[in-house]
Amino acid sequence: MTTAVAQQPMRSPRIVDSEDDSHLRPWEKISYGLGDFACGLSWNAVGAFLLYFYTNVALLPAAAVGTLFLLSRLFDAGIDLGVGILIDRTRTRWGRTRPYFLFTALPFSILLVLTFTTIDGSTGAKLAYAYVTFSLLGILYSFLAVPFSALMPMMTNDHGSRMQLGSARAIGTSVSVILATAATMPLVGVLGGGNERLGFALVALLFAVLTLAALLNLFVSCRERHHDEAPAGGAIWQHVGAMVRNRAWLVTFLFCTLNFLRFGCVISVTAFFAIEVMKAPWMIGILLPAVSGTLLLSAFIAPFLFKRTGIRKGCIAALLVAICVHMLLPFIEAQHGLFLGLFLFAAILISLTMTAIFTMAADAVDYHEWRFGTRNEGLLSSGISLSTKVGMAIGTAIIAYVLAGAGYDPKAVSDGARAAIRWSYYGWPTAIMIVQIIIIAFWPMDGRHEAIRRDIAARNG
Repeated sequence: MTTAVAQQPMRSPRIVDSEDDSHLRPWEKISYGLGDFACGLSWNAVGAFLLYFYTNVALLPAAAVGTLFLLSRLFDAGIDLGVGILIDRTRTRWGRTRPYFLFTALPFSILLVLTFTTIDGSTGAKLAYAYVTFSLLGILYSFLAVPFSALMPMMTNDHGSRMQLGSARAIGTSVSVILATAATMPLVGVLGGGNERLGFALVALLFAVLTLAALLNLFVSCRERHHDEAPAGGAIWQHVGAMVRNRAWLVTFLFCTLNFLRFGCVISVTAFFAIEVMKAPWMIGILLPAVSGTLLLSAFIAPFLFKRTGIRKGCIAALLVAICVHMLLPFIEAQHGLFLGLFLFAAILISLTMTAIFTMAADAVDYHEWRFGTRNEGLLSSGISLSTKVGMAIGTAIIAYVLAGAGYDPKAVSDGARAAIRWSYYGWPTAIMIVQIIIIAFWPMDGRHEAIRRDIAARNG
């Protein structure tokens, strides 16, 4: 280890606030959580209901919608890397990440409303409108999500404080999921008065206002304390090459991609599953929030669990139990109460691993500094944001293509389509969690945080 550190290039000086960052102000933690609420509210509404909106309200073909999701999200996933590189070269009087919240909040909120609005005209015209609005929304989301992820390691380098920020972020995610998934359809009915087209537009407007307020508060309330004083230099390909050789980052990227691949599958198919398989539309308001709304509970459990087990062992144990529980669900579909109870238990276990991702992403920055002598918060965070979009893109597209392949018709659903929906609800998530266990087994940071921080401090001292 000593030899490896000695070979690292000298770093540029860091700006370190004199305030003890191991005791962040309570409102700052809350504001950081509200930042994830702002990002998550819109994106969870998109993930949960945009496929339904496009196929059942805009009446677009399912296969065309699947291609729309896949191409648009893969395109703006590539935008993430550019945003990350831009952050590493940004130096303003407001800091490196905060200006992006200030200048992106309003246009992003407007695009959210436009995305949940459809136009009159031919299928081709409506599809073109969907491509433009959804793609622009994804691009603007990159200018929010990447700076937001990069902000945490700049706020504090204390591992305990990062776990607290990760928990605050998990709470923000959870609240956004609960609101976006449980309240959307009831609000569509109430605000639209039976007109789903109008209802979705008004709900999007409400969510846009909440998103705008939370993002502006994030800009005002959260501070950057730790980052390179000089902009990142050197060729971009060198920084990208170092990023993919960063084992902590690579594990986080793959684990997060699989998590959102599973999430994309589940959140896209849930409405169809509840209506067509369970014959219980009311379950949408329970199943969808539970997919990651259980982060609210896991946010309080995770710091205590991972402090004792480490991230690697804790995630493996949680996923193993979740898989066992998940495999029981097909046999108890007729018992709604028992089904929901076991589903919620599995969701809590899975949410623990999602909470871990937030801390893993910040720890990967320290690992990068230790290995390569630079922090590159923007680039590393853009890679994690990219993983969420790639995962969601593939997961949502899979469900759309499955529906198209099974001949799904919202006016007359066949038994074959129901079988495809049922398999998608159980099969994809179980397979993905098995692969996640293999990936997290390679996590390198457990028990090494303090040693790595001492090495970095000695080098910079």
